[in-house]
Amino acid sequence: MRVLGIDPGLTRCGLGVVDGGSGRALTLVEVGVAGSESSVDLHHRLATIYDAVCEWIHRHEPDSIAIERVFSQHNLRTVMGTAQAGAVALLAAAQADIPVALHTPSEVKAAVTGHGRANKEQVGTMVARLLRMDSPPRPADAADALALAICHLWRGGAQQRIEQARAAALAGRGSP
Repeated sequence: MRVLGIDPGLTRCGLGVVDGGSGRALTLVEVGVAGSESSVDLHHRLATIYDAVCEWIHRHEPDSIAIERVFSQHNLRTVMGTAQAGAVALLAAAQADIPVALHTPSEVKAAVTGHGRANKEQVGTMVARLLRMDSPPRPADAADALALAICHLWRGGAQQRIEQARAAALAGRGSP
């Protein structure tokens, strides 16, 4: 399974593609950051993020996309920018008809490090270790995107199998 992880942001939107599956080692495909300058009008910044996500989808043909779920912060402006960047990533996924999963930051941290309150350095170190990289990806947004992809490969796949089993059980009972 190939997953595109997206850590949404207006200034830096982390993008990371990881291959993996049940009983398979994780493989780094590509990692990077799409950026936009704060001096540019918002609609142009969102178009830049959208174009980058579409280009990554086209280039890597992911089976699924994992996007960080927006969480409450004290800085409303930061939350709005993150939500808007996440929304254009959702739109790009919908237009490409690729399933999307939203994962919270604490869920991602717990999946990758074993602790939901891990700091950025710990996440980057574990991502590098899991993907057999010489050093953590920089900036942290890139590491976070890979962590999202890893989280989805490990947790999303299991959740998808549970949902498929549940649907099969319901279909077997003749449920409407």
